[in-house]
Amino acid sequence: MRNYLLFRLYGPMASWGDVAVGEYRPTYGHPSKSAVLGLIGAAVGLQRDDEAALQALAHAYRFAVRIDNLGNLLRDYHTVQVPPSGTGKNKRRFATRKDELAMPKENLNTILSSRDYRCDALYTACIWIEQNRPPYTLNDLQERLCRPTYILYLGRKSCPMSLPLQPQIISAETARQAFLEVKFLDQEDIAYLPSAKTITVYWEGINDEGFIKEHSITRRDALLSRKRWQFADRREHYASIDNMDKE
Repeated sequence: MRNYLLFRLYGPMASWGDVAVGEYRPTYGHPSKSAVLGLIGAAVGLQRDDEAALQALAHAYRFAVRIDNLGNLLRDYHTVQVPPSGTGKNKRRFATRKDELAMPKENLNTILSSRDYRCDALYTACIWIEQNRPPYTLNDLQERLCRPTYILYLGRKSCPMSLPLQPQIISAETARQAFLEVKFLDQEDIAYLPSAKTITVYWEGINDEGFIKEHSITRRDALLSRKRWQFADRREHYASIDNMDKE
């Protein structure tokens, strides 16, 4: 038996970063490990520039996620005014957005970008301990997710949560069993979401965790450096199950 920590992720909008080139900012259909562990880091009070603590968090736990509802894709078109940053010795640094916009209007440039979001998507996240001495026990994480140090959001600051996470620790033989046993309150608040005919699950590690693997994919969401926004490849497996919640 192993302990698993499961919690619910739901909001009107969510965005789970993919490799971004140029002005297009896409989103995956399910949360990245870096996003979920970043959420946990915010809950326990880690600073973004604390590279050692974030690395310890990234390597201490395994991750799985169930897509209860994929939601709908929304593409948002942005125009943003920014001042020239300069080059070499003339390079400028701005402490706040107010400082940026204090430049004369004729000196401001316009950047165009498109950003993708998932609307009304619902997920169940699951983590378990990978190392003998993790920086936090699952009980510690459960408590901090109920009383987070910093505000939690779904991938971007513009994506707040609409329902409590309701973190729960479940003892089970596999992640699949833990997913089947977890129950959340306030289900009537999301009763309007269409019922998925097929439930999909992504997980990592060498074990099958009770699922029948259909495919493995490579995702670039293994944290290397938060300061430099560098990520490495990570392998995760995929399985689909009909009416998983009713088995």
